[in-house]
Amino acid sequence: MHKLHKLKEKAGELLKEFKGENFINGVGCLDKIGTLTSPLGKNILLITSLHIRDRESFDKIVNSLTRAGLRIIGHTMSSRPNSPKEDVLMMKEAILAVKPDCVVVASGGSGIDSAKAAIILSDLRGEVEDYFGTGNVTKRLKESGKMLHPIVAIQTASGSGAHLTKYSNITDFKTNQKKLIIDEAIIPPRSLFDYSLTKSMSPIFTCDGAFDGLSHCLESYYGAKQESFKKIEEIALTGIELLVAYLEKAVADPSDIEAREAIGLATDLGGYAIMVGGTNGGHLTSFSLVDVLSHGRACAMLNPYYTVFFSPSIQTQLKKLSALFQKYGTMEENTSGLSGKELGLAFAKAMVSFSKRVGFPTTLSEVPGITHNHIERALEAAKDPQLESKLKNMPVPLTKDKVDEYMGPILEAAMTGDFSIIKNLYQ
Repeated sequence: MHKLHKLKEKAGELLKEFKGENFINGVGCLDKIGTLTSPLGKNILLITSLHIRDRESFDKIVNSLTRAGLRIIGHTMSSRPNSPKEDVLMMKEAILAVKPDCVVVASGGSGIDSAKAAIILSDLRGEVEDYFGTGNVTKRLKESGKMLHPIVAIQTASGSGAHLTKYSNITDFKTNQKKLIIDEAIIPPRSLFDYSLTKSMSPIFTCDGAFDGLSHCLESYYGAKQESFKKIEEIALTGIELLVAYLEKAVADPSDIEAREAIGLATDLGGYAIMVGGTNGGHLTSFSLVDVLSHGRACAMLNPYYTVFFSPSIQTQLKKLSALFQKYGTMEENTSGLSGKELGLAFAKAMVSFSKRVGFPTTLSEVPGITHNHIERALEAAKDPQLESKLKNMPVPLTKDKVDEYMGPILEAAMTGDFSIIKNLYQ
């Protein structure tokens, strides 16, 4: 346990290095939100649904803001899961109606992502589709000479890292496709995460968030460029180790605050990882499965299959990850003599085993409602220029003309569990 305590200390140090005084995290820190917010403006629009499911925490936020001399001039609901476009428009109208100095959003990742997009639309106008892709918000800000309303993000669920990052995932449920705004301009200037808020997360929701954070670490580590490799490795291995060490404890006892803190730290490190690096295959495909799978679960199911595809190019990562999984008894196979695709296959099977231990499905065919139409949708989405950053971030980058040939078998393997049909671009 002493080593795990040191691991959490290291995670805290990395997050302090990442955000400094602009991020408050820990257990029991929610009442600091007023002090954190006060430099950004006096009149506040509060976006949250906490008053429905956690009145005590809602009151704590309101009281802290009020004690700091701030005025809550409007309050609107947070978004539904996966940040539906309609909820973004609802928040935009609330911002335009009350004209706050600052927006405070207390929600999980979907609510924070929606609030980011709503601020973009309220300040810069246009349609959300105008901002999908990389750098389009910054481009419009420079053209218009405008500034975005500041946002303070209170995270309530371990997983997305939305309170720390430049990403906003928005879903159009008319097409069942999620797309991504990527822009430094939408990073919340201040954020807070009281890990005790996550005690109300169900075991399934806990696993969804944990695997989202694990995927942030894993995919960033897989795709790390030489100049940032050592930093991403330090962040990713620390986050993944915390999740492997503590996730089953949190599932067994949702009130275990030590486990909750560890998972919160780990998923926050996932946010750090994707700010230094970025996600790739698992996240890209998950965006086309929003109507049948939660985001974290989709990533958990897809990443073992992408691992086998990437394996010839990620041997250093696979050796260290395999040692980590063996340390915690989540990988029984001796990998000392393995290399290439064989090593990738061994680690992929360990990932599948870890998912099974917390009750996750491990093939897409187990998911109610999934069809081969979802695979076709995912392959088409991978060719969309607005999502090309995910293809470029792969350790084995693909151009859109190679998507069907190489990504197609990966998704077919994820459907059936048959790793043997995955084709490798490099041997």
